[in-house]
Amino acid sequence: MSAVPQINHPSNLIGQLSEPWLWQVITVVLVIIAINIGAYYLLRHVEIIASRTRSVWDDALIKAARLPVTLLLWTLGASVALRIVHQHIGMPFFDWVAPGRNVLLIIALTWLLIRLISNAAKNIIALHLLSEETVDRTTVDALSKLGRICVIVVALLSILQTLGVSLAGVLAFGGIGGIAVGFAAKDLFANLLGGLTIYLDRPFSVGEWIRSPDKNIEGTVEQIGWRNTRIRAFNRNAIYVPNALFTNIVVENPSRMTHRRIKETIGLRYQDIGKIAAVVEDVRTMLKNHPEIDTETTLIVNFTTFSDSSLDFFIYTFTKTTLWEPYHVVKQDVLLKIADIITAHGAEIAYPTRTLHIDSQPEIPCTPAG
Repeated sequence: MSAVPQINHPSNLIGQLSEPWLWQVITVVLVIIAINIGAYYLLRHVEIIASRTRSVWDDALIKAARLPVTLLLWTLGASVALRIVHQHIGMPFFDWVAPGRNVLLIIALTWLLIRLISNAAKNIIALHLLSEETVDRTTVDALSKLGRICVIVVALLSILQTLGVSLAGVLAFGGIGGIAVGFAAKDLFANLLGGLTIYLDRPFSVGEWIRSPDKNIEGTVEQIGWRNTRIRAFNRNAIYVPNALFTNIVVENPSRMTHRRIKETIGLRYQDIGKIAAVVEDVRTMLKNHPEIDTETTLIVNFTTFSDSSLDFFIYTFTKTTLWEPYHVVKQDVLLKIADIITAHGAEIAYPTRTLHIDSQPEIPCTPAG
């Protein structure tokens, strides 16, 4: 049996350089370097071709593959090189090479999938913005986060199994530890479940205006996280609401309204009682012919009440626009047209008045003194 060469001894250095296995290792390293350079330019060329398509997945995959592919190639190259070294000099730590290689391969694949999911989510949002199409950013963000979490959990379990750790014991320990952690962090888990509920039910999404009659919360949703939701109030203050709160309160979403309502009560003087029927009819006709009033919805104009100092008629209708500023322009135009109709009939809008009636008293004769 030949003696095992000592590569770490200075006197054997020149002799070791002439060993064929050492040149094999150097060849493997050079090949890996060449493959990495080729892969770099290949991916750049493919990226240029993929940028001409409308698909969001090819761009995302190519950009996500750059660094993980480099890690994958060097892992495989190092594994081959260490196997050659082990066959010739019997390195004692080679037992860890195979598990380490598998762990690095899992990490590279996990890295690739995480980058792919993130890039695809960004591309989907960017593509819809360029095409001016509507996209539910809340759903895209939720699916992206959920996908990355699933990939990480599967990767961790795979790494533990690769290292020889019993998954049954890990899951059992996780169950016992989860009970203890659950009591200590119940509010955190409640917020996480609240965030999941928001993602599933989608009562609101990023960019929408919401308010709660139960709490003093109103503003535009800026971000929906796993723990809290950031809302920008109309005074530009940021409001951070724990997600668990949304499972216990009523949330209004005015951004999803189909129309805006005009609801007004207008009073005429009592001396105009003979004119109110004509005024009401002309107002109803005006609303039916108004271009910004949706006549397919409820439209009510009726004399309703004998008030203390006025004859009140009621207007109930809906505008076509749901935008705040255009709505007020339409409402102003409607009210001014109503005022013109009242004036055209010779009537007047009533204001609070009070009439005092004094009964006449009989004169009391004066009796002369004395």
